[in-house]
Amino acid sequence: MNKQLIIGALGFGILALAATTGFTQSQRNCAPRDIVVERLASKYGEARQSIGIGANNSVVETFSSQETGSWTITVTMTNGTTCLVASGQNFEATAEALPAAGNDA
Repeated sequence: MNKQLIIGALGFGILALAATTGFTQSQRNCAPRDIVVERLASKYGEARQSIGIGANNSVVETFSSQETGSWTITVTMTNGTTCLVASGQNFEATAEALPAAGNDA
């Protein structure tokens, strides 16, 4: 085998391993929706604040706690599996108006 082919095969193997590891890692952040919603409510005091439809008919939701300020963004796939995609602190609900037409501010 030539050196470039070996290096290419090694690089592909590393990418495949990284992709597999990433997939496994993300699976730990997923569960049936009812379990995720119950855990967010009971452990973190979070309730749904917003909802929308994302890519491939997934449901994107934001949960937060008014008491602690914690927040979580979830995505629920069409098979009912919900995954945590982001979380943090200091949630603040806003209702900003769009700028007037013609105003580039």
